[in-house]
Amino acid sequence: MLKRRLIPKLQMKSSRFAGQMVLVTTVQFDKVVEVGDPVSQAKIYQAQAADELVFLDLDATPQNRKPLTTIIRKAAEEIFMPITIGGGVRSVEDFRLMLENGADKVSINTAAMETPELISEAAERFGAQCVVVSIDFRREATGVPFVWTRCGKQATTLHPVEWAVECERRGAGEILLTSIDRDGTRQGLDTEIIRLVAENVSIPVIAAGGCGVAMDFVDGFTKGSADAVSAGTFFCFQDQNPMQTRAHISNAGIPIRLHT
Repeated sequence: MLKRRLIPKLQMKSSRFAGQMVLVTTVQFDKVVEVGDPVSQAKIYQAQAADELVFLDLDATPQNRKPLTTIIRKAAEEIFMPITIGGGVRSVEDFRLMLENGADKVSINTAAMETPELISEAAERFGAQCVVVSIDFRREATGVPFVWTRCGKQATTLHPVEWAVECERRGAGEILLTSIDRDGTRQGLDTEIIRLVAENVSIPVIAAGGCGVAMDFVDGFTKGSADAVSAGTFFCFQDQNPMQTRAHISNAGIPIRLHT
């Protein structure tokens, strides 16, 4: 049986105080709290038996710049697990740049929506396993979810299931599905939408947004049918590391790697 994965998420922004890129957490994609150095934290996650890491450059798209290579290259030199990088990727050339600097996978969000053929072009050139489409969604007052782009600032008329199916059709290898409403709130994953997406695509779905206790990860796998769960705020502020969380997941009967 395919083992489930535990994926810490490292979100990065330029520090308000020093100017360099720092690790941050967010609440509903809005309130930002600076935490520390992303590479140092990545090394800690590796020691704590994380399966993979996701690095997201939150400034790249709003600032209309290419993704940073310095941090991903430094991280790749220090850690030895699969790395996904996202933020500001707009072209096949950007994919190549990220992969050459140490990324194993590249995540696209706004660019995938604005230029859907980028999904197919990247998959054809580098392989579907390298292409992760990040889907951020928010529920309307009626409860209906819609996809949002540009770091949660621009609404679309697409339902996340509809967009996920189209992304798979175009060649995406994975979906990173994040609830904006739940982001940083520690109120639990939106397992209803996660399950809907997972049941309608055959590629892996990584669930994110809302983990507050270890049981939320279990719910992501059991109630949401996710292939992996990603979290940022949980690991930064909870007195629990990936190794401890992994034990809770295993004790719930979910197949997950226990040792590095």
